[in-house]
Parts: sequence; structure tokens; C-alpha cells
Amino acid sequence: MHICLFISLGPPASLFQPPRRPGLGTVGKPIRLLANHFQVQIPKIDVYHYDVDIKPEKRPRRVNREVVDTMVRHFKMQIFGDRQPGYDGKRNMYTAHPLPIGRDRVTLPGEGKDQTFKVSVQWVSVVSLQLLLEALAGHLNEVPDDSVQALDVITRHLPSMRYTPVGRSFFSPPESYYHPLGGGREVWVGFISPTLPLCLLVSATAFYRAQPIIEFMCEVLDIQNINEQTKPLTDSQRVKFTKEIRGRYLQ
Repeated sequence: MHICLFISLGPPASLFQPPRRPGLGTVGKPIRLLANHFQVQIPKIDVYHYDVDIKPEKRPRRVNREVVDTMVRHFKMQIFGDRQPGYDGKRNMYTAHPLPIGRDRVTLPGEGKDQTFKVSVQWVSVVSLQLLLEALAGHLNEVPDDSVQALDVITRHLPSMRYTPVGRSFFSPPESYYHPLGGGREVWVGFISPTLPLCLLVSATAFYRAQPIIEFMCEVLDIQNINEQTKPLTDSQRVKFTKEIRGRYLQ
């Protein structure tokens, strides 16, 4: 018979407290550095978390943001006032004060005809940013996840409206530069910005370039001159182009 005995020689991982730094350096020579980190001033307030349900569903975040922005501007005097809510493009919205709101219909102007969306806003909880400050000061053992999520949504709201968000990064169409990648793609330069700490990093990724669909097809299929294309597309060319254009936004 074999008996295995496990003995814990330390406290549980949840109770582990790393040693604090005893002090600042005194021997080295102070120098000045330029950093891309910025101090964030967090107000000692509560924010109000709401669940946003937009019908019809399965819309891109870009469309959801336009719907909520239209709703905020339309009900500015009755509900929102001068305060802009923070919205993540899905179901989470945060405000600095409670909203007297229920269900409303929002009409979003579109090309050809207007689109009507049904928006339902439901209260979820009150989130304390004061707890986040206490956690960052070392007074709490754990950082409250709901406070971090609220601050992240709030700080990312305005960049998400002005730029094209991709993951944690934000991009804008090239203006003074042009870096084609072939296949209808080009390089967009932007930035990535974590919330805590606030740090700005340069980022770049590939986007499909806005262009007529015929030009896009020529780039994808490597057709130099469409006027010299006397034969119909082959099966392999049709399959390749179909894969590239599927899911693209067409106007």
C-alpha cells in the first residue's frame, strides 16, 4: 500500500501578500525619461450599469454605436442631458447618473431608406469607482472586476466613435501615406491603449481599401487590365473572389 501525503508549507495562494518595496532608490543618479504612460484621475463616484438590447439583433458594433448615439442625441433634453454615456457596442452602457428610461424606438437614417431599431435599456447595478481607488492604493486584496470593466468601457467609448476599433486597438484611414499590400488591402496605422495604466502604443494592421468592386476583383485575381480580359472567369477564380468578397461591406 502506498500513501501519498501532501503538506502545505505556506498560506493559500489567495492569501499570499507580496512584500512591499522598502523605499525609493538613493544611490543612483536621477534621470528624466519620456514615457507613454499617463496618470489616470479616477473620480470617487458611483456609475450606473445598464443592459442595452437592440432589435433586430446580430448587428455590427459600429451599427449598435450609431443607434445608441442617435438615441442619446434624440433624448438629450428628456433623459441624458449634457452627460454622454459610455457604451461598449454590445450590451453594456454606463452613466454617471440614473436614467428614467425604458423602451424606445430609434430611427437611424440610412442610404435609400431609414432603418428602425427597438432599443430596450434595463438597469443592472451600481458600480463603485471608489472601490477601484482603494484597491489600487493597496487597501483591498482584490481589484473589483466590475469597476475595471466600467472604467474600460468609459475610456474606450469616445475613441471607438472617432476611430475604427479592432480588439484593443484603434485605427483611422490613411491620409498622408499609402501602403498597399495587394489583394485590395492596405496598411492602417493606429494605437493600442490599455486602461490601467493608460499607455499609448503604436499599432498597425491590414484593412480592405475602399474602391469600386471591379478594381477590387482585379487586385484579388491579379488582372492587370480588365479591358483585355476577353475570357470569362475560371471556376478557381470565381471561388477565390467569392471567398474574398464574402462578408465585406458593399455600398
